[in-house]
Amino acid sequence: MTSFDTSPQLNVWRALLALAVVFVMLATTGWTALRSQRESTALQASLAKWEHGRLHGLPLPDPASDPTRLTRFFASLTHKDRDRLAHRYPLAVGNMNGAPATLRYKANHIALEQARKVEKKRMHDSRLSVAGQQDAGRRMSRYASLLDPARHILAFDPQGSGRVAEVFGSLDRAERISVVVPGVDTDLLTFQRTSRKYSAPVGMAKALYAAERAASPTTRAAVIAWADYTSPDGLGVDAATGLRAEEGAVRLNGLLRALPGRARVALVCHSYGSVVCGVAAHAVPRRVTDIAVAASPGMRVTKASHLGTTARVWAMRDATDWIQDVPYLELGGLGHGADPVSSAFGARVLSARDAQGHAGYFQPGTDSLRNLAEVGVGAYDAVTCARENDACRAGLPGTTTAGRA
Repeated sequence: MTSFDTSPQLNVWRALLALAVVFVMLATTGWTALRSQRESTALQASLAKWEHGRLHGLPLPDPASDPTRLTRFFASLTHKDRDRLAHRYPLAVGNMNGAPATLRYKANHIALEQARKVEKKRMHDSRLSVAGQQDAGRRMSRYASLLDPARHILAFDPQGSGRVAEVFGSLDRAERISVVVPGVDTDLLTFQRTSRKYSAPVGMAKALYAAERAASPTTRAAVIAWADYTSPDGLGVDAATGLRAEEGAVRLNGLLRALPGRARVALVCHSYGSVVCGVAAHAVPRRVTDIAVAASPGMRVTKASHLGTTARVWAMRDATDWIQDVPYLELGGLGHGADPVSSAFGARVLSARDAQGHAGYFQPGTDSLRNLAEVGVGAYDAVTCARENDACRAGLPGTTTAGRA
């Protein structure tokens, strides 16, 4: 499940907003300080090992260095040396912005195999409860799926509920890159679904990739299913505030600054993912030409012009989406600001006809998916505006009309 799939009633959301006040106050007095007192994670251990590592007697660069410096470092190595680093520090290399995409795929394959073996042992650990053993089995199954040789895993962290990102297409050859940013309840186990598959990041990205190729067969496109942030768990306090979005925005901009080549980039943001994109917008690289949000609870600003970005801002919402009933406000850090599809907000409003509710925007055959794909490949003359005579296409490259119904 992802991105507000639970269809709550409006009064539940308002009650959560009120309760959030209490939790935020408690957080300032130290309740949440307990969350920072954690043991070192596997990823942190791999990074620490890298920081003390050497190659041919020389120290390795700071893994938090600017991606450009890390790119130069990896480019200076032989294939054998890059392979050696991937095997020695798989989680570090697999999550290192600046490392070549193909090397990250290899490193994450190694890390996933190691994690799969850990969960296989946990499945039969008598010290665990039955529920714990079952959870280990589910995680092992997910890792086995991600280990498919045809899959390109750009990021992987098994800690907690887990984080992951997957690439469809070739990042190195792409002329256009779309990054799908999902919403709440996104983690390793919900990254891909068999039932309602287009409501999960993998299904979203696959559908968008296919739609982009259909929209512009000659354009070399790539799509990233980006679940590499800790999303809110359900519609609790985190979903009502921007804390997770702020953390996610830092990670998202880290990815964007490290993308290879010169491809133009579109952010495609669903539900709480649009909050992440809104917070990230002021710092995105200039190669990000478009930010498209669907089913948004707000972008934490009152107007699109306040996002502080040169990217075009697009918004869509299906008429049957319950998200329209949440309070579009921000008060004391609670709520996410103005409605992105309102005329006052100033986004280019796209048709989302046939999306059928909150989780249906990536369903093949819908206006919403087709419009997101056309934005992704820069086919602005083909987008369908939400309203008659809407100016959503005005002033765009290759367009001569203000919009269409």
